[in-house]
Amino acid sequence: MSLAHTTVLLWAWGSLQAFEIVEKENIFQRTPCPAFLMFDNAAYLADMSFELPCPCKPEEVSAVVWYYQKHLGSSHTKVLTDFDGRVLTEAAQVRVGSDMLLRFSIRMFSLLVFRAQPEDSGLYFCGTSKGDYFYAYDVDIQSSEGMVATFKDQGQEPLEDEYHGSLRVFTTFWEWTPCDRCGVRGEQWRIGLCYLQSPDLSPRYRKILPNVVSCGSRAVPRQLRAKTSDHNPELLVRSCLMPCKKKKKVQEGVMAIFNYVSKVGSRPWLPQVPIQFHQQRLGHGLIISCPGARPEHAVAWDKDHQYLYRTQYLKGVNGSMRVFIDHGNHLHIRLTQLEDRGIYYCWRQGERIAGFRLGVTSPGRHPVSFSDPETRAALGLFLIGYMLITVIFISIHLCRCCCYLFRFCPNFSPRLSLPQL
Repeated sequence: MSLAHTTVLLWAWGSLQAFEIVEKENIFQRTPCPAFLMFDNAAYLADMSFELPCPCKPEEVSAVVWYYQKHLGSSHTKVLTDFDGRVLTEAAQVRVGSDMLLRFSIRMFSLLVFRAQPEDSGLYFCGTSKGDYFYAYDVDIQSSEGMVATFKDQGQEPLEDEYHGSLRVFTTFWEWTPCDRCGVRGEQWRIGLCYLQSPDLSPRYRKILPNVVSCGSRAVPRQLRAKTSDHNPELLVRSCLMPCKKKKKVQEGVMAIFNYVSKVGSRPWLPQVPIQFHQQRLGHGLIISCPGARPEHAVAWDKDHQYLYRTQYLKGVNGSMRVFIDHGNHLHIRLTQLEDRGIYYCWRQGERIAGFRLGVTSPGRHPVSFSDPETRAALGLFLIGYMLITVIFISIHLCRCCCYLFRFCPNFSPRLSLPQL
């Protein structure tokens, strides 16, 4: 009986493991591929990660290959594939600005692009290694540079729609994020991307609404795209208040130890979240990231007991700000000062998750390391200056040599005889 039970359990476990793959294959069987290749329009904000599913493929195809083109019919095509559909790339390991070939992953035939940049905008094709296409997307990555912030608590309103004849340019907002703090006044926001409506769009691009696509879509003619360049993405911010979730009580054994220590001497400081320690030199810049946070998450920052609200610390609110929060939820500190010392807390989706204890040291002597970007920059400037001086020195000597040669070269021009005295 034990052998039979073991067999049944192994069979059930194998069925559960294969359930997702079988379900995915059933979806492919039920979804026919379009007879004429169309492009689904999708828009995202820079530094976001997105997923493009491949909803259809022939039954005999066991692995897909993704292709990328900047423009339709371009001679330069990037092949995005691992040849078995099982690349595992984690978003935490992807750095900003890295090439798209290092920021993609294929999971269950779907393409995942991490930390997308405006340069990643273009056409994505799902197909085979032979070049047969099943499905295609028109992806528009809109830059966060010049993003317009609107604060509802201050009575501000979003940008009005623009009309240029039959062309209408407007902002489409996403859903509100959760409140970024709990138990105290927090903030929530929604991202708005640029869209347009025009009857002059290419019919090969599929739209959610009639004649409506994102402003950077390849369906927009070049003469219309120039009229949308001044309509930037928007960020709508408002105040909110959310109660905190009940936290788990500390184990009785741990509390007994702390009670004993408090009787012997002073009670030790027990941080509520993990704390990371960092020493920063005076006068140098610093960028702090919230662990596991993405641009679409509700992220907030506090310094000790001071709340850093976006109404005061969002990038672009004041051009002379030394401490600010960018649109990717990073905290920037320019030219670190002694008063910047303290603990910076990070909130994510309404929960405080991490702390960053910053210490500021005087700009004394420190060991030189080539891994330091300032050291590399200083060395590069020194080498450029040395090469410039060398070029000037060689040029001066070449000019002197040329003058010397021309002075003693034979002169074949007719000579004029001077009259004798």
